[in-house]
Amino acid sequence: MSEQATDMLFDLTLEEEQRITRESMQRFAEVEMGSVSRSADEAAEAPAGFYDKTVELGFSLMPIPEDLGGVGMPRSPLSNMLNAEDLAAGDMSLAIGALTPLSFINAVLDNGTAAQIEKYLPRFVAEEFHAATIALMEPRATFDPNDLQTTAKKSGDGYLIKGTKSMVALGDSSELVLVIAELEGEGPAGFVIEQGTRGLTCTKEEYMGLRPLQLSRLVFADVEVSSADRLGHGEKKFDLQRLVDLGRIGLCAMSVGVCQQVLDYVIEYCNTRVAFDEPITNRQSVAFMIGDMATETEAMRMMVYRAASRAEQGLEFHKEAYLAHIQCAKYAMETGTNGVQLLGGHGFIRDHPVELWYRNLRAVGLLDGCVIV
Repeated sequence: MSEQATDMLFDLTLEEEQRITRESMQRFAEVEMGSVSRSADEAAEAPAGFYDKTVELGFSLMPIPEDLGGVGMPRSPLSNMLNAEDLAAGDMSLAIGALTPLSFINAVLDNGTAAQIEKYLPRFVAEEFHAATIALMEPRATFDPNDLQTTAKKSGDGYLIKGTKSMVALGDSSELVLVIAELEGEGPAGFVIEQGTRGLTCTKEEYMGLRPLQLSRLVFADVEVSSADRLGHGEKKFDLQRLVDLGRIGLCAMSVGVCQQVLDYVIEYCNTRVAFDEPITNRQSVAFMIGDMATETEAMRMMVYRAASRAEQGLEFHKEAYLAHIQCAKYAMETGTNGVQLLGGHGFIRDHPVELWYRNLRAVGLLDGCVIV
């Protein structure tokens, strides 16, 4: 094969550091997450001390500059995407919660000034878990990130934030909230608000899936924010589209991790489930359904990897992130549904994890801006 042809190959071989990290993530997901996934879902909260264990994985520490106490490693959307996929295989809710502070950190690094980075990020180098979140979603069926109804208007030396955000991950335990609002006359902007600020109220929301994630509704009733707490003011322009696209890559990676779990589980189940003296996988209707699940899961994986790879290289990746999101929103839910179907009556009861995975996968088409890789 010519050298030119070799250069054109699409190489998915992991770097040595990525391979070692993946092994660690997969081990953590199996031991620390998979073992508590069901109990966390039943209790609708993460197990005590769980998030402190995730601090040892170094998610928040890695991108923070060395002079602020972090490691100062170069930002890697591809590595972050792989971490999201592996952790979600343990439990999607706990994975989103574990990566929520990193999402906040990445948003500040992308959009904040040097002074804001120095102000907000040092707390995340501590040995205990510090929660921070991004409030983007709004409670309406036609929500569009580019059509925000939460508003900000100039008031003296600062701003007044008014509106309602929903499905905010770790909303009631986050110390810092990055709220995305439509700034009068200027377009989307990000504002960092301390939990407990006057005018900010938080109530827990109940959903069929992602129960341990503490999804919350935040109401901003003319919350006062100083000019210093507005991201993208002065040195940088706030880039909402990049934030949304990176969030979609992260969420899609998680859907791939969960879909792979569904696929692996139903293959083993259907190969050992005997009906009419033979495994049910001998029936074409079952085998074809599993084949479709495997095909779509691999297609989702390739689309997510492509979008993350382009982001890693500094190339334009909006189209790729959008297409991956459309693909995963459709086929992640279909994979979850088919997993329940293949288990028959066992798919409906809680003795098997497939119904939990199904409920969590239903959120893939709804969430935005929660896993910024």
